Amino acid sequence: MTTESKAARAAGPTLPSSPPLTERQEARRRRILHTSAKLAGRGGFDAVQMREVAESSGVALGTLYRYFPSKVHLLVATMQDQLQHMHETLRKRPPTEEDPGARVAQTLMRAFRALQREPHLADAMVRALTFADRSVSPEVDTVSRLTTAIILDAMGLEGPATPEQLSAVRVIEHTWHSALITWLSGRASIAQVKIDIETVCRLIEVTAPGADAGPGTGPGTGPGTEKQGKPGAGAMR
Repeated sequence: MTTESKAARAAGPTLPSSPPLTERQEARRRRILHTSAKLAGRGGFDAVQMREVAESSGVALGTLYRYFPSKVHLLVATMQDQLQHMHETLRKRPPTEEDPGARVAQTLMRAFRALQREPHLADAMVRALTFADRSVSPEVDTVSRLTTAIILDAMGLEGPATPEQLSAVRVIEHTWHSALITWLSGRASIAQVKIDIETVCRLIEVTAPGADAGPGTGPGTGPGTEKQGKPGAGAMR
């Protein structure tokens, strides 16, 4: 299985239970998402008003609500769209670092800097994720799968990821999201974000198949392996 196919499987379909959109419906959806990103980029979460989105997109308000039942649904879908664009850009210009952990850190910092260029949009999307309830679960899950796909692509695995590696990926995702929140709130500098991302990405080497648990020990046989390894992976499931 290629890295791209693994990433595609990780990302999964956006709405598995929904029929494919027609060309006209897809064009309408693209206009709506473009308008959402434009308004959020100007004034953040509060600037995205459903009536204005509908008017600027050239659709009826009722049509907008059929596509996106609430502003939170719309902004989470906007984040999904932004991540898809990032993923395509990253595939065209993949990371150059030799070490897998360093490649992931480089990739996530490039994604972070893309969001940094539009802080109001980033803040609106993150706030939507924070406000999302169970009704938005499919969209939130797709955002998570896209983030996972980006990380897996950067790792460049030769085979399927192990449960331990997938657990490490989830921790990296959580850290990246938390770093974004703390930066947006002014509680962390870009330099601190970079340090945190590079630190958590070291988990990729720790969880690589065949990685030694300690000096002079075989793979997975070092002191504390059972205490730290297996329960840690299980806790993330």
